[in-house]
Amino acid sequence: MRMSIKQLRAFLAVAHTLNFAQASEKLNMSQPALSLAINNLEAALGGQLFTRTTRRVTLTAEGDAFFPMARQLLADWDNSEEAMRQRFTLRTGKVSVAAMPSFAANALPPVLKAFRDRYSGINVTVHDVINEQVIEMVSEGRVEMGVAFEPQASASLLFTPLGVDRFVAVVPRESPLAQKSHLTWRELLAHDFITLQRPSAVRLMLEERLLAHGYPLKVAFESHQLVTVGHMVANGLGVSAVPALCEKQMIGLGAACLPLSHPVIERQIGVVRTTHGQLSTAASALLKTFREQFSVGAEAADIRA
Repeated sequence: MRMSIKQLRAFLAVAHTLNFAQASEKLNMSQPALSLAINNLEAALGGQLFTRTTRRVTLTAEGDAFFPMARQLLADWDNSEEAMRQRFTLRTGKVSVAAMPSFAANALPPVLKAFRDRYSGINVTVHDVINEQVIEMVSEGRVEMGVAFEPQASASLLFTPLGVDRFVAVVPRESPLAQKSHLTWRELLAHDFITLQRPSAVRLMLEERLLAHGYPLKVAFESHQLVTVGHMVANGLGVSAVPALCEKQMIGLGAACLPLSHPVIERQIGVVRTTHGQLSTAASALLKTFREQFSVGAEAADIRA
């Protein structure tokens, strides 16, 4: 037999009052039921906790030693119960999400703002990593969800599409190219090209798609950070192409952005999570916020990657 929370509450009530009648009234239970709870607790622990006479009740030495332990046990139980209740009601909790830099720096902040306005007690940790690491972190269970380009087919991943991201041209504001209404890849690649370093998904996608259309990508400058790419373009070192998600960021850095075609390079972007297990309450609420912010219906929620 093991002690129960009911028995623990019974012990503390009697230990506080040293009176079975008062303790039973405090607990709203009958004296026989209270006595039974105390007897069962003593049986579970292996000895007497109280000395009972017709005139008084006192704690035994063991009961006196158990008193502070019981108070701490009950406090821990109550605190744990309340903490879990707050998690399930989204008053507190924690969720980790990985996002590729183009999304983390541009589209993610408004989503997090909407989430924070609704669930101010939830702590959100954002891992700003390249696309491949997003998939890796989700697959290994280091984060509950990630935002990335649609991954290759996998039985272990679910993909919730948020939209299609199309590449746009990035050129210096003073360049004659900035006066055009749109550009072709042939026009863009006639200039020094600046892009992200491998193994960036943006870099790999551009190389693959352009080569398929007969345009081998010749790179003049490369960097690990989109911000650096934007600054280089703004300072006249060359041109670039980035996901449309980054357009405001590039303009803010002093560059100009234009539609880009022949070929149009685009790819679905969305939320990635594993098929194993269930999302926490906080992560489920964050996924719902993603859908709301991108106007994605529930029918798009469970596409196997």
